[in-house]
Amino acid sequence: MVSFPLSIRELKATESRLQAVYDAAKLGLRGETLALAAGMLPQEFMTLSNFDPVVNMAAMKGKADGEREMAEILHNAARGGDAKAALEILKHQHGWVAKQAISVEIDQRISITQALAEAERRIIDIIDADHNLPA
Repeated sequence: MVSFPLSIRELKATESRLQAVYDAAKLGLRGETLALAAGMLPQEFMTLSNFDPVVNMAAMKGKADGEREMAEILHNAARGGDAKAALEILKHQHGWVAKQAISVEIDQRISITQALAEAERRIIDIIDADHNLPA
């Protein structure tokens, strides 16, 4: 029989573990990548977050702080004259969209039989005009 060493990891929301979750969430990591970056297996993170709501709070606070930090950077750039940053804020935060230009092109096609009929009418009009001229 082969024996495997058993290593039981104690799951507690220690201060260092909560800080690791906060730091990973602040960088924008979620789910499995957040768990691994915080030094836990994904299943361990799920179990710990189900038993201790402080873990979820650390993840939410980290996400909020990371988002706030990036928003400040964008707003400062926009205030400093960066038009692209200002436009991105307007598009993503305020729902601005670029105006759509509508181009209308008319493509007129003339059929050969119609063109011949019109030419024949013009010739008849010219001949009629010649007969009606005083001699």
